[in-house]
Amino acid sequence: MKLMKLIILDRDGVINYDSDQFIKSPQEWRPIEGSMEAIAQLNQWGWRVVVATNQSGVGRGLFDMDTLAAIHDKMHRTVAQAGGRIDAIFFCPHAADSKCACRKPKPGMLLEIAERFNVDLEDVPVVGDSLRDLQSAVSAGAQPVLVRTGKGEKTALDPELPPGTPIHDNLAAYVRALTVNTD
Repeated sequence: MKLMKLIILDRDGVINYDSDQFIKSPQEWRPIEGSMEAIAQLNQWGWRVVVATNQSGVGRGLFDMDTLAAIHDKMHRTVAQAGGRIDAIFFCPHAADSKCACRKPKPGMLLEIAERFNVDLEDVPVVGDSLRDLQSAVSAGAQPVLVRTGKGEKTALDPELPPGTPIHDNLAAYVRALTVNTD
């Protein structure tokens, strides 16, 4: 039996440029150089690519669900133009002060992905740029991976960085490193 290769990516700061004012429209969504091609490469190697993203801008009333869907539609189209695909997008729409189980650093979103895809998260990489992404991965029993894009440079210096977390310049660099480790 062949195990499914699954990778979970944070969105803002990993796939696309982040903004302290939130990504509130499709026009504000811009891919980080090499990220679309990296996702396409993962697909070509048989990986299922899933996005797990906190989107508290919905809960704060900065944009609505239709706008979030339009942003994700642009992301799907852009990655398809590079020859790749994102298999699913999971998001937490709740504001930061909500008591939900899905908002990272809580593991709820990742556990839902594991259930939906029927996988054990033990060997699943979770690529993020913030401490909450990595903490969520550790809490869910997955493998945290840090990229220096987005908030990653600052996160790399955080004393709470999970021990042994690999750090890569960006998603493309991480995907290149995967080839070295899987050949």
